[in-house]
Amino acid sequence: MIPRHIGIIMDGNGRWAERRGLPRKEGYAAGLAALRKVLGRAAERGVETVTVYAFSTENFARPEEEIRAIVKVADAFDRSYDGDMRVSYMGDIYAFGDEFAEGVESVEARTAGNPGLRLNIAFGYGGRADIVNAAKRAADKGDFTEEDFAANLSSAGLPPLDLVIRSGGEKRLSGFMLYEAAYAELWFTDALWPDFDGDALDEAIASFEGRERKFGA
Repeated sequence: MIPRHIGIIMDGNGRWAERRGLPRKEGYAAGLAALRKVLGRAAERGVETVTVYAFSTENFARPEEEIRAIVKVADAFDRSYDGDMRVSYMGDIYAFGDEFAEGVESVEARTAGNPGLRLNIAFGYGGRADIVNAAKRAADKGDFTEEDFAANLSSAGLPPLDLVIRSGGEKRLSGFMLYEAAYAELWFTDALWPDFDGDALDEAIASFEGRERKFGA
């Protein structure tokens, strides 16, 4: 069975650049090229939604030049995208300035009716903060069932998260969709993100298909 919703922690862009004697910021453009390839393969395989961890709340601690490079790549994508994917964001996009937020709002509006794969971009996002905010909203409404809580997460409206892929060799979630990943299958690879491709995605999907999902049973 093909996963409906895949989450990807795109780790290793900076290290990829460093190993080639390039400034770390060059890795993010290469990372976007890799993402385009992976999304193309995901669409071919029938995946409905891909959520990518593009900028975590912890990434604000990185050097300003590197932050600007990440934002520049994301903004260029938002303003130029003209394919059939539906693009959405979750996270504090306004933390990056009005111009960036305008680009996000533009691509979301422009692609809202598109029939293709849904690309959801976690940008300025942290799973702990999202859980806290969802709990506050649910409590303010006076209803606090599991369903009410989930409806207040940033991921509300997305299919359940089936598979989380992390590149770059680390084996942790790093704050990515912590609530949603409770029963997601996890797949890790040492490949740095710009080296990740459609064949690697096929390998992750094959691993998913070979697992028996019991959901605690």
